[in-house]
Amino acid sequence: MFTGIVEEIGAVKGISKSSTGAVLKIKTEKIYVDAKLGDSIAMNGACLSVIAVNINILSFDVIPETLKRTTLSDLKTNDPVNLERSMKLDARIGGHFITGHIDYKGRINDIIKNQAGVGFNVSLPKEFSKFVVDKGSVALDGTSLTVAAVSKDNFTVYLIPHTFKNTALGIKKKGDFINVETDIIGKYAAKDSVKASDFQGILKEYGYM
Repeated sequence: MFTGIVEEIGAVKGISKSSTGAVLKIKTEKIYVDAKLGDSIAMNGACLSVIAVNINILSFDVIPETLKRTTLSDLKTNDPVNLERSMKLDARIGGHFITGHIDYKGRINDIIKNQAGVGFNVSLPKEFSKFVVDKGSVALDGTSLTVAAVSKDNFTVYLIPHTFKNTALGIKKKGDFINVETDIIGKYAAKDSVKASDFQGILKEYGYM
């Protein structure tokens, strides 16, 4: 589980693709220090496991399903990536609960710049529309954001200057694709009519607490 508060912008330093997936080598300045084999780290919102730790470099296996469902398949050498270590249950949750399981690759239909900050208008497939609500939470490339507006086939979020500067979202352009994870609470509520107040019980049931 993650919170959507990006800890560091890493950089792709190696990509090895094969029929069984890919291995990504990512340069980091901070999070490699206490990283261990098997640790879960979100890369652009996708939960990956560390398979090797070296000075300033972490390596990750990426299975074909993840490559298919996320934008990780489009990464090139030196591309920036958002990185976040898995959450600690005794720490503050600055964003919202994020699983690291990407729902779909959304297209950035438009980038809006005004006094509210920088806004992204992102495509919204019909099958995920019930999970995106006005003033609800959504994760874009692993960054926790609040939905400012939602319509039939798209939604809009705004980034404050700090988020725009300190995440890889700052390089995005109109027409780019982005990893989208909708709110897990909304998913459970839609499936089982679970109230938000029952979410702690869900976390315990699935081994997160």
